[in-house]
Parts: sequence; C-alpha cells; structure tokens
Amino acid sequence: IHGKASFANLQDQQGQIQVYLRLDQLGEKQYRLFDLVDIGDFMGVKGNVFRTRRGEVTIEVQEYRFLTKTLRPLPEKWHGLKDIDLRYRQRYLDLIVNPQSRHTFILRSRIIQAIRDFLNERGFLEVETPIMSPVVGGATARPFITYHNSLGINLYLRIATELHLKRLLVGGLDKVYEIGRIFRNEGMSTIHNPEFTTVELYQSYADYEDMMSLTENMIYQIALRVLGTSRVTYQGEEYDFTPPWPRESMVQVVQRFTGVDFMELPGDEAARRAAGDLGLELEGELSWGEVLFNLFEHYCEEQLRQPVFIKEYPLEVSPLAKKMKSDPRFTYRFEAFLGGKEIANAFTELNDPFDQRERFNQQLARREAGDEEAHMMDEDFLLALEHGMPPAGGLGIGIDRLVMVLTDSPSIKDVILFPTMRPREARDDQEME
Repeated sequence: IHGKASFANLQDQQGQIQVYLRLDQLGEKQYRLFDLVDIGDFMGVKGNVFRTRRGEVTIEVQEYRFLTKTLRPLPEKWHGLKDIDLRYRQRYLDLIVNPQSRHTFILRSRIIQAIRDFLNERGFLEVETPIMSPVVGGATARPFITYHNSLGINLYLRIATELHLKRLLVGGLDKVYEIGRIFRNEGMSTIHNPEFTTVELYQSYADYEDMMSLTENMIYQIALRVLGTSRVTYQGEEYDFTPPWPRESMVQVVQRFTGVDFMELPGDEAARRAAGDLGLELEGELSWGEVLFNLFEHYCEEQLRQPVFIKEYPLEVSPLAKKMKSDPRFTYRFEAFLGGKEIANAFTELNDPFDQRERFNQQLARREAGDEEAHMMDEDFLLALEHGMPPAGGLGIGIDRLVMVLTDSPSIKDVILFPTMRPREARDDQEME
C-alpha cells in the first residue's frame, strides 16, 4: 500500500491483470486492510475496467474479498533455489511461480488431445483395458506386484497394454487405441520414470510399414497442430518432422557406427568375439541377435539425432513380432528415434499361436533362469490367438518423451506433473551415510 493509491497484479491460468486501488473509493478501513494481502493469496475483485496512460488494461477496484489466505510465503528467488528437486516435490509452487512450467503442462494436454484427434479422425476406437492382471506381458520389464485381498492372489500392474488390445482385434474391433499409464519397476533417469504414459494402437490388415507411415504423419501433425510448425528445437538441436523419415536396418546402422558387418559373422561365438574386439563386455552366453542388439544400444542409439526408423530387429529381443520371411533371424519390427532417444516401437504382430507359444516358452526359460524382465506364459492370450487374430500392425509411443522434445524439456520429470521421487527422509538418510 502506497499513499492514497496502489497497484497489484492478479494472476490465474489465463494470465494476469493489473488492479488499481484508491483510498477514496474503498474507504480507510478496506484500503488499509489490503496491506495484509500476501503474494499467493486468492482474491476476488469487483470494479470497472479501464486503460492506464501506458495502455495497460486495469481494474479499478470497487470491492475486494479474500477467498483464501496463504499461510506460507512463496519462494522469492525461485531460480536461485539450491534444492532443485523442490520443483518436482512441490509442483504446485512450481506452477505458481514458473510460467514456463505452467506452459509446458498446458502443451502436454494439447499434445494428448492432438493424438486423440488424429486417431479418431482415422476411425480408431479409444478403449480401456485392465491396469491390474494376474499375468503381465507386452514388454520386457520388471513389474510392480500388488495383492488382491478378496481373491487371495497376486496381481501385477501393467507394463504395457498390448496383449489386451490384441484380444480386441480377435473380437472384431479392427482399429483400437488406448492412452494410459504404464508401470515398470525399474531405474529412474532423465528419460525413465516408474510410471509413465503411452499411446498404443492396433490396426487389423496393416503391417509395420503402415505403422511407420502412421507414426511419422501423426508426430508431424501433432507438431503442426500444437506448435504451428514441423521444425522444433530440442536442447540446442533443430529437428524436422516432415515425412518421410529415413529408414535403416539395425544391421546397417551397427555397421555404420562400429564397422562390424553382422551379415558376415557366422554365429554366436563370432558375434561375441566382435563385441569383445570393440571393448564391449557382455554378460552371459549371448546369441548372435542379442549381441547385435547390445552393440546397437551401446554404440548407435545416442548417435541417432534426426527422426529415423530403425527396422528389422533380431528375433530374440522381439517375442511378439512376426518373423521376416526373407531372414527368420529378424522380425518385422521398428523403433523410431529422435535426439538419441527411442520414442516409438512397432511391429507386424505375431498372430500364429504355435509360434507365439514357442516364443513364450523361450521367455519362460529365461525367466526361470533368473531374468525377471522376461515375458510370462499367458495362456489366456494364446487361447485368444487360437480363435484367430487378423494380420495386424501395432504401435506404441512414449508420450512423456514426445512431450519432452516438443516442449524442449531436458528431463522426463519436467513433463510429468508429479514424478516419482525418493522420500525426502530416505534421501536425507542416504546423504548422511
């Protein structure tokens, strides 16, 4: 409060507006009471709108009311906070004082809506599938386990929506998708959070070539609809989403970045020897395809900066994808990469119940040998395949990573409203140790 007239700013999700208070308009008591207002209080005002001499839209207050009183002060110098993760732990404060963070989450909402619009316009049906299930599958990951008291059984939080969505193809729903939370009991990093959001879609009578076309066109359209451009800058690099994106096989990419031509390696031992010559230490007796995949992850992924499809993944790491007819060591599978990060995974779906059972048995053997991320045997899914699933293509896109790129956010925690955090007490204890 200054003299006989004062100015203040009111802010909400839409922006902020200036308010003008006068002693002679409000009276001595009401005018002086405004001195108790703190930054962060919720206020309601009533008055006349006018423009100041500088042209700023302003409300001349005739009446005001306290709606909610803040009991704690807001951080004065937000960007100077030493405890950076306070932004994630107390996101509500971040949203109040950081306009960029607020804008990021508004864009996230628009991106998800743009995905829905794109798929709905093409005849896809949005569905919901179980989050808890007695059998988990659809991805290579360690699940979270919970217990159902009434049924007396363990249930798993889903690590993918794939197997239930493919059951719907069996049921005659030819184009389906689901946007939802996925849970994986794994490590955390700038691109990993234990719970995250994906869109998975499945289309009958399509293949992985169709999924490539759909992926590049969907991301291109999302960028246009949300940002108004197909060119974005992410962490200092410029990316162009304009289709078509380049397509390369995994073998080609590994040869380009390591000099190793896997098509010239006769078997498992030769592949492991080639990895050793590069200085890559591998645990266990990995197969030819597993070595190829490890070299790709170790030497190639980070180099894939511009949008690109990497296709023809080894059979061993693709238990739900159809084998290639021309070379059954590979599958009709691709992943899309951008800025060194995988943002999409897709394949021509395996719909042969005998082949799928054999793949599950191989995964089960790995699981019994101690691989907690290997697939479980899913008899109910095999039963559905035995009723007949049409040829189909499937696609999964990590929405959080896509939002990171479109909002130029360096960490996945910047695009999830309430990311998973170590409890402060446990973190402090660890630091003291």
